[in-house]
Amino acid sequence: MRIAIIGTGAVGGLIGARLAQAGEAVTLVDVGVQQEALRSNGLTLETPAGERSVVQGAVVRDLTDAGAQDLVVLAVKAHDLSTVAEHLPCLYHDQTIVLPVQNGLPWWYFQRTNGLWAARRIQSLDPDGSLERHVPADRIVGAVVYPAAEVVEPGVVRHVEGNRIVVGELDDRPSERTQGVIDLLTRGGFKSFFLEDLRGEIWLKLLGSAVFNPLSALTHATMADICRFEPSRSLAVELMEEVQSVANAFGVTIRLPIEKRMAGAERVGPHKTSTLQDVERGKRLEVDALVGAVVEIAGWVGVSTPKLEAIAAATYLLDRTVCDERVAIRSLPRVEGRFPD
Repeated sequence: MRIAIIGTGAVGGLIGARLAQAGEAVTLVDVGVQQEALRSNGLTLETPAGERSVVQGAVVRDLTDAGAQDLVVLAVKAHDLSTVAEHLPCLYHDQTIVLPVQNGLPWWYFQRTNGLWAARRIQSLDPDGSLERHVPADRIVGAVVYPAAEVVEPGVVRHVEGNRIVVGELDDRPSERTQGVIDLLTRGGFKSFFLEDLRGEIWLKLLGSAVFNPLSALTHATMADICRFEPSRSLAVELMEEVQSVANAFGVTIRLPIEKRMAGAERVGPHKTSTLQDVERGKRLEVDALVGAVVEIAGWVGVSTPKLEAIAAATYLLDRTVCDERVAIRSLPRVEGRFPD
């Protein structure tokens, strides 16, 4: 298969390296120092045991140089999607699949669904509809990615733990193409399988990431730190309860209880979440997809989320402080005016 990895950070780099090792034709798309490192030294993957291997693949900055692809792995941060979306069609042929692997609630969540919220756009994730226009829903195979990884230095990705990547169609029906993606990921060493309830799995992961990512960014604590300090553990549980209430309001039942989700997070150990890593590197934070969108859609159904709103406000402020952005903090549609300019 011809595969383009758009964004070779932690998750994109891990997937790209594994698929290249499996013999697939991988094109790596990135910019800046990451692109320079990939061109000069290839992509280095470090295993949890500390062993390193280098893979070589085509490296481009301009998507038009990549040509048509069979699979596009969309691995840039959620807040960067709009900057690449309009250029993605140059990668498409009639059967091209797009596999978004972002953290948090995806912009496509209500696409190809039935009922009251069918095709409703989440404003905090796709305010002008550009993602809907340039990434058609019928091209998307959804995924929930569990492996933890981090960028050690430009061009070097360390796999921390985990191998599970679950996939599904947006209408929850099995298909030949989802099986093809599963087979591909399996060849790359991932534990991959089809889920009929993909959105339920999104909420299961979100139960953790909407809580641990902002908390870790605000406190500089690891997941284990948060779980083992009673005040922060109690806060995490209360935040998870709010997330769960929002999911339930949209007809989703999260398959694991909160205590099991907490136990799983604690087992990960002293791992820095991706948001904390971004704080330490002075990068923009994934606030919208991880917590802002949850607060937004909670407003659609009248679910009260006071603690999530407080965490969102603090993390939006941290985002502006860390990045020294000269723009106003974006108000959430649900609580317009609550976050100061």
